[in-house]
This record gives sequence, structure tokens and C-alpha cells, in this order.
Amino acid sequence: MNPWLEAFGWLGSILVVWSLTQARVLRFRWLNFVGAVLATAYNAIVGIWPFFAMNLAIALIDAYWLWRLHRTRHDDATYQVVEVEPDDAYLLHVLRTYADDIAGFSPGFAAVPAAGERRAAFLVQKGDETVGVVEIADEGGGTGVVLLDWVSRRFRDFTPGEFVYRESGIVAGKGFTRLVVPPTSRTDARYLTRVGFHLEDGVWSRATPALAS
Repeated sequence: MNPWLEAFGWLGSILVVWSLTQARVLRFRWLNFVGAVLATAYNAIVGIWPFFAMNLAIALIDAYWLWRLHRTRHDDATYQVVEVEPDDAYLLHVLRTYADDIAGFSPGFAAVPAAGERRAAFLVQKGDETVGVVEIADEGGGTGVVLLDWVSRRFRDFTPGEFVYRESGIVAGKGFTRLVVPPTSRTDARYLTRVGFHLEDGVWSRATPALAS
């Protein structure tokens, strides 16, 4: 057999297996799709029709889910924002469960607010699954500090935090006219840009439109 053709077949198999190790749903689908397409082509060339049919079916299923994931990634009907109290039992459970992962986003973040600290807390839900948490501290004068903007590993290729920032009146309704991200945050700059933050004098900030009267 042609060694290049054999390498082509092995590459498809490796990508399919590698995809199964991915926690991120979008990355899993893309790797699985590419691997299945390569395996489909390889099996068609060498005439292994049962595996051709199987991999073709996998590629078509992946293509459908990729289309659906991309179509709904900015859809208000797919993701919902639920405001909760900063000491809500379920919120604290989520923060404790993912404490190590959260520390990678916001070093020094404390799940329990300090005495006298005022916070707004929001869960981002996809159905009954919590895919993100946003917590904003009230610094007074209309300024809110984004203490946490965390996304679960499965949805890290998406931007569910955007629904908190763009939700009609949800941030302005808490009295915030400006949001800032503390310098200790490790939130990706590309994500901050996508959700409307701008870098000014070394500080990421975002204006919040006033509520319509």
C-alpha cells in the first residue's frame, strides 16, 4: 500500500481518538468531524465499505452539530441569565466545585463576599446546565468591577458571559454605568473585546447604557 495513503488513514483515526479526550464540546466536534472525513475518504479509496459508511455517518452527525452549535452560540433563546444572591447556596456550590479552575481565571477571587461588600451575581444557564458565572462588585459611583467571568470547560470555546453584558437592562438595573476588569484578571483579551470592553490606559472598561425612562 502507498505509505502516504496509509499515513492519511492513520491521521484520520488519530484525530477521531484524540477528539474523545477533549472536554470542550466545540473542539471535540471539529476534531471528530475532520478525523471522520479523512477516514471516510481513506476507506472509500481502499474499498472498506462498512467503515466508509460508519465514518460518513459520523461526519454527517458532526456537521449537523457544528451547524447547530455555531447557529445558537449567540442565541438568547439558548442561553439564559439568572440573577442570584451572592450567598446563594447553589452559586456557592458551583464556585466550590470549580474553585481550582476559577482560580486560573481570577486569582484571589473569594466566593463569599467580605463583610459590607456589595455584589451582583449571575448564572448563565443552557437549559438546566450552568455554563458560566459572572460576579460584579459595586465600587460606588456607578462603577462595577468584574470580579469573575468564568465559563465551564465544556463551553470555553463560546462566550456565554456576553448574555450578562448585553441582556436588556440587567447590568444597568443594578446601578452600574461602567464596568472595569481588575488587572489581576486573566480573562482573554479577545473575549473582552468581543463582549464590548475596551483597553484604556491599561484598564479594560465598558460603558453600560442607561436604562430607558
